[in-house]
Amino acid sequence: MKNKTDTKFIKEALALAVKAEGLTSPNPLVGAVIVKGNKIIGRGYHKRAGSKHAEILALESAGKPAHQPATKLAGNRKAGGKTKGATLYINLEPCAHYGKTPPCAPEIIKAGIKRVVIAMPDPNPLVNGKGIKKLKSEGIDVQVGILEQDARKINETYIKYMTKKMPFVVLKWAMSLDGKIATRKGNSKWISGKASREFTQKLRGKFDAVLIGIETLLKDNPQLNTHGLEIKEPKRIIIDSKGRIPLDCNLLKTKGGQIIITTTDKISKKKIRDLKEKGAEIIVISSKEGRVDLKKLMIELAKREITSILVEGGGTINASFIENALADKFVAFLSPMIIGGKNAISPVEGKGIEKIANAVRIRDLSIRKMGEDVVMEGYL
Repeated sequence: MKNKTDTKFIKEALALAVKAEGLTSPNPLVGAVIVKGNKIIGRGYHKRAGSKHAEILALESAGKPAHQPATKLAGNRKAGGKTKGATLYINLEPCAHYGKTPPCAPEIIKAGIKRVVIAMPDPNPLVNGKGIKKLKSEGIDVQVGILEQDARKINETYIKYMTKKMPFVVLKWAMSLDGKIATRKGNSKWISGKASREFTQKLRGKFDAVLIGIETLLKDNPQLNTHGLEIKEPKRIIIDSKGRIPLDCNLLKTKGGQIIITTTDKISKKKIRDLKEKGAEIIVISSKEGRVDLKKLMIELAKREITSILVEGGGTINASFIENALADKFVAFLSPMIIGGKNAISPVEGKGIEKIANAVRIRDLSIRKMGEDVVMEGYL
């Protein structure tokens, strides 16, 4: 019975956490509920980096003022009020260290919480296990691992960023039934239907950055923004090894997220000055066979707290991410049309493999209908 109840309320916490999807980076998505007498008496979720944590908001929602001086914690729980003897459900381990906000574990203790159910430990080295240890040391019953896989999925970006110091990368493309993303002459507007295109604009808001290569920019002249939707605008990253980006392109003329041009020492100093005057940030990465070294770029972007990237490039850039084992996931829109032509463009080009046994396998594949298209998602 306890397992059923725990599962029910952890689901509530997960549902709260995802309300802030795309807004908390580089922090995780966290939701918390406080339950007493099998009824929720407090709710909260982390809304953006630097703001109050989910468990603090849940305590405040339950009527317990948070962030009083954390002194004489053990046996001093008179201030608990409504929360005394309650259970806290949370999808990620509470912190026990000072960051942009005070630690949460002491506040949970002071509130008189009797039991804490946590979906998963926090992979952040500053937190990992310390919050759980702190709660247990004060006699609180702590259970970890309820719906852990669900919790890991909603924070897959945060987990990779914390454990690998690299952004979580998703490749996105739209293709015909015969696997083409453009005709032999490069025309691609529009392969996907209206519903898929609108979904893509919303999808961008869930990522820290959108990335394309220079060939895609020269061919499509995109804006890479959310087209006026009231959601977060992602940073816009262009891989341009030789500095070929036109100064009058749509990207440099339209409103949207910060523009980052990643290039090599092959770009001229004048072009760098011109691009900076247009408001772009320039990152020069040592070249790999005359091209930007993607692995070095990902490390550099992670240092800038870019934790997630949506790649909307062509077959060459997709192949580079896959060949360098830098892509984590893909989202493909399959449109009910046939393009044909042996020279038409495929979503993944590059050198390719020689034997099927060496093919990149997809796991956890999901398929759903979207307007006239089919959307496939999976992990590489």
